[in-house]
Amino acid sequence: MTNQFSRRHLLQASAVLAATLPVRTAFAADTVVGFIYVGSRDDYGYNQAHAVGAAALKKMPGVKVVEEEKVPETEAVEKTMESMINLDGAMLLFPTSYGYFSPHVLKLANKYPKVRFEHAGGLWTEKDPKNVGSYFGYIDEAQHVAGIVAGATTKTGKLGFVAAKPIPQLLRNVNAFMLGAKLANPNATLQVIFTGDWSMPVKEAEATNSLIDAGVDVVTCHVDGPKTVMENAARRGAMISSYHVNAAPLAPELHLTGAEWNWEVLYPRFVKMFTSGESIPNFYRGGLKEELVKVAPYGPKVSEAARKQADDIKAKLTAGNYVIYKGPLKDNKGNIVIAAGVERPQTDPELEKMNYLVEGVIGATS
Repeated sequence: MTNQFSRRHLLQASAVLAATLPVRTAFAADTVVGFIYVGSRDDYGYNQAHAVGAAALKKMPGVKVVEEEKVPETEAVEKTMESMINLDGAMLLFPTSYGYFSPHVLKLANKYPKVRFEHAGGLWTEKDPKNVGSYFGYIDEAQHVAGIVAGATTKTGKLGFVAAKPIPQLLRNVNAFMLGAKLANPNATLQVIFTGDWSMPVKEAEATNSLIDAGVDVVTCHVDGPKTVMENAARRGAMISSYHVNAAPLAPELHLTGAEWNWEVLYPRFVKMFTSGESIPNFYRGGLKEELVKVAPYGPKVSEAARKQADDIKAKLTAGNYVIYKGPLKDNKGNIVIAAGVERPQTDPELEKMNYLVEGVIGATS
């Protein structure tokens, strides 16, 4: 990382150089692909999942991968992207953190129209540069299946969710998990605690202990690095449902299942499209059917009945004939958020605006 850091500052100090260097300077024989992570690549979480996808590209002939981790969602990411473009010759960039998109990716995309910027999680619209793409997976499908397992396995009926920020993608995970749990246990509740940011290890540990003190016996989360949550929950004897990557190695006996990314399938797919001259869609989404997400293997505490119920719903989601969000559906304040007879499939734009917690969830978005 020191080399990347020094080059970034060299670039910052020499604006003329940055403006005049040809885009492809080094590694001209290869397609150079850049990956930028907001946290550590070995966080048992969001960043590690993307790094596993990047590692899959390293096996492809004619592809060179450059990476930088722990890059804040500030102008720092602009400097990193410019370094990769001007000094490494990158023509395809994957800035993976949610906060990189606006204004940073959009700003650099206008400055470098020949470079392709693929951003995880952002909402590309027609007004945005055409050399920008937004991709993400419907990981709430895997969370829905994991919720079934949690609801079937809990002894107290109390489930817990440590969450970062109440953005729509996160709320979809909370709500899908709750709706899955209700299929197996209609009386189950899900208590959610928001820490306020993506990586807050101290607050994540405090939230986990608070949930367990309240009687929660299954804990899951949506934070960048779930390791803190998983290890603290297991230390207290609670069962865990992992997120981003399989956390079974952290607590094999207490791990139930989990929702995982499958970026090692998507990234080679995108690079093949890019190198062959095929256009990558500006807005790309997919779930279990498209293999962008997967359900972690079941742990020893998961009963055969729970496995069967979870596998049945997973098969329906994979086939594309199951809808998670359908009416009548109330939020946890008693308001109807999806009317009776209305179904909202995964591609429904309304789900990208989700701002509520469903009935059964204990907590508030503000």
